Amino acid sequence: MGFKMDSSSERATMSEINVTPLVDVMLVLLVVFIVTAPLLTQAVKVELPKTEKTAPSPDTHLATIAIDAQGGIALNDHAELLTTLADALQVLYHADAELTVQLQADTAVAYGKVAEVMAITHKTGITKLAFITRE
Repeated sequence: MGFKMDSSSERATMSEINVTPLVDVMLVLLVVFIVTAPLLTQAVKVELPKTEKTAPSPDTHLATIAIDAQGGIALNDHAELLTTLADALQVLYHADAELTVQLQADTAVAYGKVAEVMAITHKTGITKLAFITRE
């Protein structure tokens, strides 16, 4: 007895789907979305409201030191010498412990002069020092 092969089984089509290429495509798309998603969230366009420029509120705990182009020093618009600046700042600091000093220096002033004024300010115990610049 011989085994007879059915010719219809040889011609039968394969009914399974190969999912490997589908998984590869899905992984590539996932990587693309992961890379581009943060870039999309930063491009939010917001139209901000417009306001008028207002003057800042006056600060009562404020002293201004100005150094002109010749190296002259002024504390609150009163001329001071470098030697008497420490005493004048000490008086202001003892009157107001929350004192903030604003330092404005001409562009022609040497950095050494500015550093000296900063050191004197620090020695008096003043820890709040701001620099005034132009836009």
